[in-house]
This record gives sequence, structure tokens and C-alpha cells, in this order.
Amino acid sequence: MKAEDLIFIMTRLLILLPTDFELQKLQPLIADSVKRADGVIVTCGFGAIVAGIRTTQLLALHKPRAVVLVGIAGALGPQLPIGTATAFSRIACYGIGAGSGFSFETATELGWPQWTDPEFGQSFGDVIEPVIESDPGESAGSMLLTVCAASGCAEDVAHRLRKFPHAVAEDMEAFSVALACRMARIPLTVIRGISNMAGDRDKTNWNVGAALEAAAELAAMRIST
Repeated sequence: MKAEDLIFIMTRLLILLPTDFELQKLQPLIADSVKRADGVIVTCGFGAIVAGIRTTQLLALHKPRAVVLVGIAGALGPQLPIGTATAFSRIACYGIGAGSGFSFETATELGWPQWTDPEFGQSFGDVIEPVIESDPGESAGSMLLTVCAASGCAEDVAHRLRKFPHAVAEDMEAFSVALACRMARIPLTVIRGISNMAGDRDKTNWNVGAALEAAAELAAMRIST
């Protein structure tokens, strides 16, 4: 097939994984569920910038009815133990604004929406609620914080929680993916396995394997429903 023939490939479900590492680990665990759901698994890239751009391209290519983003994240507090996974109903963005550390002001605090829909006049600020209804028993309003650089110490975590006290974990892609999906009016589910405590860069304390297994199990359940 020639490149010019790839106008679009319709699929029911688009599964996005940020990195090749996550693809390698997760694909064998969720491939059967994705196939039964008439879905495809692809990477969207590492970090907020490429993830948003690549997601926009993939939505145009595959025309999915729904999207699921799966990967790992760092816990911002004790609410989510390492090795567990959850689906997040709110996605926030930290880092777009002015200043840094204690002087940081978010885009919303500066009075700037991150985007305003010209057709409906709806503005999007530092928080997006992009997902399908949470399952009964799932923690209501769980917030994932998307950052451009992972927390390097406890002070970084404190700065982030000062602005977003309800955030329970941080990642580097979800907000961009969520905004791309909202622009395209396509429902998104965000699932993250907790691999470490945010701010702890000692990887001997991490458990990426358990986090990915938990994320795969939750993703398979969501995909099958």
C-alpha cells in the first residue's frame, strides 16, 4: 500500500501506549482483548508535546469511536500504592503558565485558557474531564497530573500539590491526549499503573512490572465491557 493510499483506516477502538517499552510489555497482555474489540494498539510518543501531536494524527488516520491511553505513572501521595492501577476521571496540566517553584502560576491563574472551541465557545483550562463514566466503586474524581518533566524530589511534588491538591499521580502524556480527543469529540479512558512514588528517582524502589500488569488487567476489563 502506498503512503498516498493511507487516507484513513476506521477502527472501533484505539489503544495508545506512550513508549516502545510500554508497547513491548503491554501488547502481549492486552492483544487478545483489543482484537476482540476490533481495536489497534499503537504508540503516541513520550512527553506532552509529541503525544498530543501524534494522537491528533492517529485520530485522523484511524477514525476510532473511542480511545484508551495506558501506561505507567508516579504516585503523588499514599492514595495509590505502587503496583496498582486506576482509571482517571480528571486530567490536569502543570507547567504551562509563568514562573517556577513557589512562584509558578498556572494558565488559568494568568487568565489564559489553553484553548477555546470556536464552534461552541467552550474554553479548556488546566483541567479536562475527558473520560467515559467511571465504574461503580472506582474512586470518584481521581485526578492525574500531566507534567513536562517528572518530579525529581519531594520539593517538586510539593509545588505540584500546592496547585493541584486533588492530584494523586503524575504522568507526561494524558493531558495532551485528552485535549486532542476533546477537540475531535472522541471519548477517552486514561489508565495508569503506579510504578513509583513521584520524586523518587532511585529505580530500585520502583516496580514497573507490577504496575504494567495491573494496568493491563484494568485495560482488558475496560476494553471487554
